[in-house]
Amino acid sequence: MNPRRVTRVHILALIAAALIGGFLPGPHHSAIDIAAAAAEPAPLYYQDPSGKPDYSPTPKKRKILYYRNPMGLPDTSPVPKKDSMGMDYIPVYADEGSGTGPGTLAISPERIQMLGVRTEAVSLRSMVRTVRAVGTVAADERRIGVVNPKFEGWIEQLHVSTTGQAVRRGDALLEVYSPDLVLAQREYLVARSAAADMAQADPMARDNAKAIAAAALSRLKNWDISADQLARLQRTGTATRTLTLTAPIGGIVMDKTALQGLHFGAGDMLYRIVDLSTVWLLADVFEQDLAQIRPGQSANITVQAYPGRVFEGRVAFVYPTVNAQTRTARVRIEVPNPDLLLKTEMYATVEIAAPSESATVLAVPDSAVLDTGTKQTVLVDRGEGRFEPRAVKLGNRGGGYVAVLDGLRDGEKVVTGANFLIDAESNLRAALQAFTAPEGKSP
Repeated sequence: MNPRRVTRVHILALIAAALIGGFLPGPHHSAIDIAAAAAEPAPLYYQDPSGKPDYSPTPKKRKILYYRNPMGLPDTSPVPKKDSMGMDYIPVYADEGSGTGPGTLAISPERIQMLGVRTEAVSLRSMVRTVRAVGTVAADERRIGVVNPKFEGWIEQLHVSTTGQAVRRGDALLEVYSPDLVLAQREYLVARSAAADMAQADPMARDNAKAIAAAALSRLKNWDISADQLARLQRTGTATRTLTLTAPIGGIVMDKTALQGLHFGAGDMLYRIVDLSTVWLLADVFEQDLAQIRPGQSANITVQAYPGRVFEGRVAFVYPTVNAQTRTARVRIEVPNPDLLLKTEMYATVEIAAPSESATVLAVPDSAVLDTGTKQTVLVDRGEGRFEPRAVKLGNRGGGYVAVLDGLRDGEKVVTGANFLIDAESNLRAALQAFTAPEGKSP
């Protein structure tokens, strides 16, 4: 049976019954109204118009405090009105703030989903701030050795003849001739022989001969003649025309002035050898970041020569001066370099993991903070679509989080993504005023 026909028959029957019953439709109760009322089903219950889980068996009225701008602008009205685009102002009810403090904003679940509101719980965490800087690779000053003879002589033969050659500690570098070396060897041999011939002589004379021999041998030691060559002199009893100078440390020959046949004076530098198995990165850290830098902190270093590769180092020393022009201070970072990939004077970037706090602190994501410049506020999720703006006192930042010193408790949820509410007004101060009920205004 057609439902439309049934409804029409019912209406006609009701009109006929009214006429037969002797009552005519009055000015406030027409036959059409009576028929329409009879045709509509009775409501089961009434739900809160904002979508909250609030139900009532009978209609009830809610007290409206004021009407707010639908775009989140700081504009309210005590009576209904429309904005410049024809959108109705949104009513703010008295019971929306019940038990949540003044200024609480209520949003329906559908609107929350539409706005893309995201929340995150306030939690205890260790704040780690990454300090970024640039610097250059330098040789470790404790791993540099030079060959500068303490006597005058001539270079007879070179064993290491090129710059950049790798040497080990004790390797032969060059053969030198020096009259002083030959004379010292002969003095030692003569004194030793005399001490042996005086075995039956006066003890004082014998001791003097031994002292002369020891002094000659000590002179050779002080001239950096190796222990092997001195042992050979004692063993063979023969003075040699040339002696060998050896590498004081293992590393790379960085500078070489030694040439075949060259005459050198006492103190002339013939070789400079650098051990590059560990290098320094001298980073220039901005003055405002110096308080975060401590010896022992780890650092990650990258260089353009090896894209994607990260070298690990550790802060060793913060220099006590600041560059007056760049307002930076130099920080020394020790970096292991077993493969010798890092070269001196390489340009590098460094990231230093600097803990901002000695212990765990309450922290929220940076995106949760609405900063007006003079006041910092977060939106606290009170549940059931209610959000409370709350002023907070902030501490150090790091790793995308900021420490909260006052204003929040552990476990409370704050809004980290409400793009519509935040970006609807470029002036953050005005946006915050939209979340707070105006004083002295009522419908």
